[in-house]
Order: sequence, then C-alpha cells, then structure tokens
Amino acid sequence: MNDLNPMGTMSSAHDTLPLAISVRGLAKRYGDVTALDGIDLDVPRGMIFGILGPNGAGKTTLIRLLATLARPDSGSATVMGHDVVSDPQAVRGAIALTGQFASLDEDLTGRENLVMLARLWGFSGSLAKARADELLAAFELSDAARKQVKSYSGGMRRRLDIAASLIVTPGVLFLDEPTTGLDPKARQGVWKMIRALAQSGVTILLTTQYLEEADQLAARIAVIDRGRKIAEGTSRELKSAIGSGFLHVALADNGRLDEAEAILERTLGATVQRSAEGAQLSVVAGSTRAANEALAALISAGIELSDFSMGSPSLDEVFFALTGQPMEEETGGEAS
Repeated sequence: MNDLNPMGTMSSAHDTLPLAISVRGLAKRYGDVTALDGIDLDVPRGMIFGILGPNGAGKTTLIRLLATLARPDSGSATVMGHDVVSDPQAVRGAIALTGQFASLDEDLTGRENLVMLARLWGFSGSLAKARADELLAAFELSDAARKQVKSYSGGMRRRLDIAASLIVTPGVLFLDEPTTGLDPKARQGVWKMIRALAQSGVTILLTTQYLEEADQLAARIAVIDRGRKIAEGTSRELKSAIGSGFLHVALADNGRLDEAEAILERTLGATVQRSAEGAQLSVVAGSTRAANEALAALISAGIELSDFSMGSPSLDEVFFALTGQPMEEETGGEAS
C-alpha cells in the first residue's frame, strides 16, 4: 500500500503520546434499553484500538457518540482534545468514519465517487482528481478506477469506502465492523490496509465481532458486553488473565460431544466451551495432572479422541470466560 501522506509524523512510542480519545463514564439509553452503561476508555495517538463485543453490545453506539452523531446522556468524551458535546464541529474536523455498510454511489465509477467527495471537501478540479488517483493507487484499486461501483466485489467496495473517508487525512479513523460480510481473502486485504494506515500515523478505533480480527490488528482491546466494559488489555494480557492451563479436545465421533462435555465438566468442575464449528471442546484444566484425569475419564467412557492439547486460551475462549457464552450466541440488533 502506498504512503497516504498523513499530516504530520507520529511517534511509535505510544506511552509518551497524548491521547487521541478519552472517555469517562459515557452512558446512553434508547427508551428502556441501556446501550452504554458508564464506559471509560483511553486511546493513545497512533494506535489501533479494538472494541470487541457481540451484536447489541454497544459498539456502534460508542462510535456514534464519539463521532458526534448522537449525544450522550451522561459522562464525557474528547477526541483529539475536543469535547464531543461542547465542541462537536472541531471533533468532526479531526475524524473520519466508515460504518458497517458502504456509502457509495453505485452508478458512478470508483474514481468518480472519490473526485465528487474531494470536490465537496473543497478541492479544486485538478487537485480532486489527483487525490482520487492517489487513494485509488494506495488501496490497489487503480485497475478498477473507471468501472461502476455496482460491478465491484465486496472487498473492493469496502476498500473504496474506507478510501472515501480519507479524502482529508483524519487524526482519528473510526472503523465500525469494517470486514462484516467479507470473504477471508477480502478480509485479509482490508487488514493489510488498516495496518498501513496505522503505520502512517492515523489513530484507528476499530469495532469488531470477529475475535481473530481483534487479535490480528489491535495493539489494545476493550471487551464490551451489554453496554459495559468488562475487560481491557493487550491480546496477550487478556489471555494471561484467564490462565494458560486450557485443555482442548477433539473427538473422533462428534455424536458423543454432549457426553464428553458432561464428563469434562464433572471431572474439572469448569464450564466447557464448544468451538464455533462444534468440533472441539475447550475447558480450563488448571494443571497437567487435572487434564490427565479428565482425559482418562473420557477414555474410560469409551470416547475416542482425534486430538488433544494443553495451552493458552484463544481470544474466543477469553470472551467465553468473561461473559459465560461464546460470541456467536449473542444476538440482537445494536441500539441505534
């Protein structure tokens, strides 16, 4: 990805940088629904900061408040030093926002979309075209520049949508679930682009319900559930806080998963988590001795194993340990 020429160069020493985002006790209700319930958050400049949580956790509401699209009921927040309530215009001048769905004119070409947006920002005709071409090259879309957006793949649309939010380089870029609905290859392409943006100095607040996405991209992660922040740290810190003694078991016969789950819970006294595909069971064993006893109990019951291991938890298992349920079981729309 080419240099996006941000305004100014950021230091990589995050601990010495001023804050891009500071949030204290932020709360928002919609009727009887509490979308956010007293969130505290600090995001240093130049960092990719992940907000991880299921649908309905409050992620989009947080973005809307920080982007001045909604007003908090209580608490305070500043973005690039500007208060979101008392100085919303200054906040808007310092940020860019890309939502969950592309906001492009599908009948225009990719280049025409970017030129139009640049003109709306006040660029002259020649400068608007130059900026459009620069962004198309940076996001590897030059070959599709003169094609109508309606012909773009999902990954191409997502890249163009994010490029459109960078006509003027922001101090903070809000990415609200940027890879929702993309196939794995397209998702990898967006991840590459996000890393390059952060390296260029843009602070990125990324919301996601994909555990792998937070693990891959975010230097720091806040876990939100039902409007509250329930944990925060680096991916490694979050995993270490849960413990390293996780037993992972795969069965030769998945028809006996329920039986195996019951044996593991009885032997280890801990709740078992099934993988998203349902093919693997994971549980906190605590020690090698306890894990061996659990494996022996499975074998005594005639349950054949195709694989087993001891190790650190995945981010999925961390979320399960924190909330009591895996991400995919949380349903319901985000409060808007």
